[in-house]
Amino acid sequence: MTGAAAPGGPGAPPGTGAVCLDVGSTWTKAVLVHPDGGLAGFAEHRTTTADVLEGVDAAVRGVTAAAAREPEPAVLACSSAGGGLRLAVVGTEKLISTEAGHRVARSAGSHVVHVHAGPLEPADVRVLRGHRPGAVLLVGGADGDDPSVLLHNAGKLARARVRFPIVLAGNAEARDDALALLRATGRTVVACANVAPAPGELVPGPARAALAEVFAQHVLGGRAPAAAPRFRRMVRFMTPDAVRRGTAELARICGTRVLVVDVGCATTDVHSAAPGGRTRRTVEGDLGVRAAAEGVLLEAQAEEIVDPVEADLLAATVRGMTAEVGSVPRDPGSAAEDRRIAALAAVVAARRHLRDELAPEDDNADDAAGSGTVGLVVLSGGVFRQRDAAGIGAVVGTLQQDPMLAPLLTSASVLVDADFALAPAGLLAAHDRCAAAEALLCDHLLGSR
Repeated sequence: MTGAAAPGGPGAPPGTGAVCLDVGSTWTKAVLVHPDGGLAGFAEHRTTTADVLEGVDAAVRGVTAAAAREPEPAVLACSSAGGGLRLAVVGTEKLISTEAGHRVARSAGSHVVHVHAGPLEPADVRVLRGHRPGAVLLVGGADGDDPSVLLHNAGKLARARVRFPIVLAGNAEARDDALALLRATGRTVVACANVAPAPGELVPGPARAALAEVFAQHVLGGRAPAAAPRFRRMVRFMTPDAVRRGTAELARICGTRVLVVDVGCATTDVHSAAPGGRTRRTVEGDLGVRAAAEGVLLEAQAEEIVDPVEADLLAATVRGMTAEVGSVPRDPGSAAEDRRIAALAAVVAARRHLRDELAPEDDNADDAAGSGTVGLVVLSGGVFRQRDAAGIGAVVGTLQQDPMLAPLLTSASVLVDADFALAPAGLLAAHDRCAAAEALLCDHLLGSR
């Protein structure tokens, strides 16, 4: 199939089956869904980095092999192959720049990998490049302050050998001049309101929204020259969009507020939806069970979810997860460690999501997803497809007994997306196959029509 158009294509007639494909940062998953929503097969393959389509084609071949005599299915695809967005911050003062960076990155699919404060020099630019950022947040000075450092840094980034997009969120009076410097050399820039408009004040919302736009382009991945054209034709949605649509379908079917926690290798996404179709999504780029496992342990300690003794016990495990992102559990002990990290990621991500709903700084939702108690919680992600009832029960207990989450989840049912139905249902609904999406969710997640 390499080099050819995807079988069927998204425009194939609704009467055909569909391969629903999710290209993750580590694993590419595919399910074959019959026109009536029946699940006909599952396959997965390591996401290939040099040419992402190698893994895509292998997963599609694997899931369609048993249905060779049936009409050619459509391929409906979403991707989060790019993983979390690595963010570097360039500002004027270390403490403010660091805090601004973390506040902006939170829930926008990003994590801070480097902070520079003060005028950039050639050696500083080399250090910045060495951290391999996917984007730079350029800040500096309250509105009305001396703009010289901000303009100096804009000029240095304009002349540097860098290609990453820049979110410009500094001194409002200098914004146009800094923007002109950066765009004069062809830099990709998203300008927004100052993240620190006055001394002692941080307003991360506009910069977070701008960074979320950058993340949406980054997370799709598949930019290698050999893969890019066909991958762009095939992939119409980022994975969080597909899961968000699936969450909205669940809320409609169940008539209750739904919370979905999707724990991946590099990010953890939380989606909430009310029956009226209102949805909210947050994407945590510092929480995951492989590439972002260290962030899970760090944030779980900061939130006082784990004590120092457990943190010390998990530290070596987390280092191993980060070093071997493609590893899979080989024994019950390592599977339990996976689930524990996933449970901590789920709690931290859900806390952030629900905390933002109660005191929103910005609107990254279609509408508020309806604050109040949750009727259904769904745990999604490869780690939850381990069919260990006792182990999954421990994860559920961690969520339900968390002191911050318990008041909202007290009457919620908790389900596990063990059959990988949620993202495929979102893809089906997004391609006007709503009946198949509903049947898939009812039969393979909710358990009944």
